[in-house]
Amino acid sequence: MSLPSANDQENVASRKKTIKRITIIAVSSIVFVGCIVAAVVGIKLGKNNGNSSASNSNSFSTAIKAVCDITLYPQSCYNSLGPLAKSKDLNPQDIYKLSVQVAVDELSRASDVFFNLPELKNISDPMAVKALDSCHDLLSLALDSLNESLSIPKKSLREAFADLKTRLSAAGTYQQTCIDGLGSAAPAFASVASHNFKNSGESTSNGLSIIDNIDQSIQNSAESIDRIGQIGRRRLLMDFDGDFPSWMSSKDRKLLQSSKGNDNLKVDVVVARDGSGDFTNIGEALNVVPEKSKKRFVIYVKKGIYVENVRVEKTKWNVMMIGDGMDATIVSGSLNFVDGTPTFQTATFAVFGQGFIARDMGFRNTAGAAKHQAVALMSTADLSVFYRCKFDAYQDTLYSHSNRQFYRECNIYGTVDFIFGNSAVVFQNCNILPKKPMPGQQNTITAQGKIDPNQNTGIAIQNCTVWPSANLTGVSTFLGRPWKNYSTTVYMNTMMAGFIDPKGWLPWVGTTAPDTIYYVEYRNFGPGAVTKNRVNWKGLKLNITSKEANKFSVKQFIQGDKWLPSTDVAFKKDI
Repeated sequence: MSLPSANDQENVASRKKTIKRITIIAVSSIVFVGCIVAAVVGIKLGKNNGNSSASNSNSFSTAIKAVCDITLYPQSCYNSLGPLAKSKDLNPQDIYKLSVQVAVDELSRASDVFFNLPELKNISDPMAVKALDSCHDLLSLALDSLNESLSIPKKSLREAFADLKTRLSAAGTYQQTCIDGLGSAAPAFASVASHNFKNSGESTSNGLSIIDNIDQSIQNSAESIDRIGQIGRRRLLMDFDGDFPSWMSSKDRKLLQSSKGNDNLKVDVVVARDGSGDFTNIGEALNVVPEKSKKRFVIYVKKGIYVENVRVEKTKWNVMMIGDGMDATIVSGSLNFVDGTPTFQTATFAVFGQGFIARDMGFRNTAGAAKHQAVALMSTADLSVFYRCKFDAYQDTLYSHSNRQFYRECNIYGTVDFIFGNSAVVFQNCNILPKKPMPGQQNTITAQGKIDPNQNTGIAIQNCTVWPSANLTGVSTFLGRPWKNYSTTVYMNTMMAGFIDPKGWLPWVGTTAPDTIYYVEYRNFGPGAVTKNRVNWKGLKLNITSKEANKFSVKQFIQGDKWLPSTDVAFKKDI
């Protein structure tokens, strides 16, 4: 072995100094993060060290006020947290949990009051009855999400905060969907519901604001570490192990990656119209799925048209459904708003159970354009994936309702608001295919429903193709319109054919949009991507940086690098 040269020794010494410097900075930054968190949420309150109880009470009130001042509803926050927080040793985590517990209590109380109102006892209008049924489901889901967010996950900080924000974002969305549904189907009860659930909605928002501010403080500190030593977030906050969910076994990974025919797959049950499987319809197959199972349950649905309305219930976790192709295995229904079904209940295929994966299947609603809202697929399932699937309807085709979702190589057909909802969703390498609407109608591809600036939701369309599926001469087609005040939609690296209206975007009402929306067009191409005549809205961004764009990547926006399964095709984690 040769002795190291003088240059080698100098390089080693230099590297040691660099490592030492980075380590000091990293440790200092951790302390700095603690200071930021303490500043955001009022710092841990000390015990009585001889101070008077009045002084302690005043100090405590000041801390609670500091927390509440960062929320959208500070007075509501202060009024609800102040009387409940009796501990003299309260830390940021306690304050966060306390704020969410207030939301749970408020929602439970409000639900009991609302559903026991005398005027609801003798309703005869079928549409109103169905809208109230939807509210039962939605408020139950909201309570589930709030209760889940009371448990701080034992994960990396990045995952933990993402999970908590997702749960709270979904809880707010469920409550708003109940109110919206009543507004459309039973207007007489909408204002009553809005008033009744006001406190629970504000409390949910306050909890979300608190956790979001803590997360942002930590992220800002971690980014400063990254800039210096490229450690920080990767080593201090993350612990990645590939592109697969932790609950997915190696057998399931191979199954999803497989590009062979379905005849070779080992599945749990087979559905076949011709009677050659275990069941002849999908609903029966779902009945045998274990409750809340962490093990993948695979259902193979043979080619055929299955005319049924399917629900993957919230207790049916980790279902994987595989067909023989998007044009071969088709689930078909026709429920619609005009004939008396609220939008939330019109879905031909509705997914509630977390971890759902569909591959090589078609979902359609055949009600037609004249029936207005008629959903082909609705998903409120967290960590749901749709791969090589087809969604075909007219208005409101694909209801990407809430939580985190991913769509890859799918074909999506529709007319008005045909990709809508308030999930955190990424569409990658999909074909978006507007159809011919009713006479006098305009096509709008997206209608995103973000109701709170702290929600981690939005529609991200990446590397897709926007192309007309029919002759749309004389029909104006827009990229979207803002359903709610914080509507968030981004088109990135997407090809747009020339049929897109030069204005690009359509107001929901009036002639403009709220300043609080966030619409992005980033590095798109094709004749429809020309932006020189776009609407002049404050919320439309045409020149964002690559760093800003990457906030909507699979990796950052839906944490897909941790849970999203791999496929045989190219998979982009970043923009």
